[in-house]
Amino acid sequence: MAVPNETPVNAVETTFRIVEALKENEGAGVRSLASELGIPKSTVHDHLRSLERLGYVVNEDGTYTVGAQFLDLGGFARKQMKVYKVAKPEVQELAEKTGEHANFMVEQHGKGIFLYKTEGDQAVRLDTYAGMQVHLHTTALGKSMLASMPESRVEEIIDRHGLPKVTDNTIDDVDELQAELDEINERGYATDMEERVEGMRCIAAPIVGASDEVAGAVSISGPTVRMKGEAFETELPEAVLGTANVIAVNLTYS
Repeated sequence: MAVPNETPVNAVETTFRIVEALKENEGAGVRSLASELGIPKSTVHDHLRSLERLGYVVNEDGTYTVGAQFLDLGGFARKQMKVYKVAKPEVQELAEKTGEHANFMVEQHGKGIFLYKTEGDQAVRLDTYAGMQVHLHTTALGKSMLASMPESRVEEIIDRHGLPKVTDNTIDDVDELQAELDEINERGYATDMEERVEGMRCIAAPIVGASDEVAGAVSISGPTVRMKGEAFETELPEAVLGTANVIAVNLTYS
């Protein structure tokens, strides 16, 4: 359905602004979307009708929510990624071995995207899900990938997305972040000290391919009461590093 007074490219941008607003608000009506986005109600309504007809939003008594049709696209995108196929069984084994959350993330467009997570028998509930996007500097997964990237790429990501603070422990200073990235390079793994979720710590290692490209990162997450002492300083880092190494080798030779 054509939308008046919009070029094709602008129409696409408007559509995805609406979809993203529906996601952030966990559903909304035409009036509230128009007010939040500064778009005429008639334009919002036209976009929503098109999305509903295509199966990408659901309308329940005037409240629109993101539809399950997006799962088809997301599932296909993940399935076609070689690194996901290689990493999944190793991440599952890591969760079983440690009893905690095991996570796999890739970077796209300067953001971290959770591609897979699985839970060990001691894992606590987290808000993460496949497809969830986060700022790289807020997680051990993201920092481990940043530490393995060229400095110019890191600067580009910071310029584009900034260093927003998520918890009191989130690093929001460029110099402090760079110092930590240098430390991560030296020891081979990154930590997250309640930097995205209060009460949770994380250990992550990058998956670096044969040509030094960063293919992703793998991690273990757990509550601070368990992520401490010898386990946090030695046992879990060794497990995470071992998993990242196996994935990198398998990725190279599969």
